[in-house]
Amino acid sequence: MSSPVFVAIDTPDFERAKSIATRVRNHVGGVKLGLEFFCANGRQGVREMGELGLPIFLDLKLHDIPNTVGKAIQALRPLEPAILTVHAAGGRAMMEDAKAAAPSGTKVVGVTVLTSLDRDDLAATGIGDDPRVQVERLATLCREAGLDGLVCSGAEVAAARKLWSGGFFVVPGVRPADSHAADQKRVMTPRKALDAGASILVIGRPITQAADPDQAARAIEATL
Repeated sequence: MSSPVFVAIDTPDFERAKSIATRVRNHVGGVKLGLEFFCANGRQGVREMGELGLPIFLDLKLHDIPNTVGKAIQALRPLEPAILTVHAAGGRAMMEDAKAAAPSGTKVVGVTVLTSLDRDDLAATGIGDDPRVQVERLATLCREAGLDGLVCSGAEVAAARKLWSGGFFVVPGVRPADSHAADQKRVMTPRKALDAGASILVIGRPITQAADPDQAARAIEATL
């Protein structure tokens, strides 16, 4: 079985991204490319990263009217990403159109509550519930919309899996025990996140900013 760790390469610098992915390729299960990378390098950059042979998680967190999201995903179809994200808050129709537009082999997952948000942040947007309740609400919506799974923090993944036993659960904000949380507010160690029900773990800076990214990836793999 390949590693459940997807390394988040959040940089606009293509050569740096490719260098990191090349160094860690034997100790991770895939590469997550987000907005920073995509805005700088576009579809061609994603295509070239895919030539390294690792599954690509294209984390664009699409959120717009259903027709726009559907057409955006149609434009991404040639890339055939392994995983693609949309915001669950975009609603059921948007998620249905997203899944319908995606390649058959692509897992479309709904982003529930960003790991940079806590209860106070949610309240400021008009959501009075704590993150777990909001994740549970959106998990049900993702399942009903026909998505493959969702994105949530390790703190909520067990509750989400209880509601959706067959779901695919992406857990970002994962940090080794000796690592800083940075701008993440709801974090968990890789081993605990897997035990709680994560399908894949997204780990960025603890690997990409390490003096030796490959050694950092191997150390994390050893804890799993």
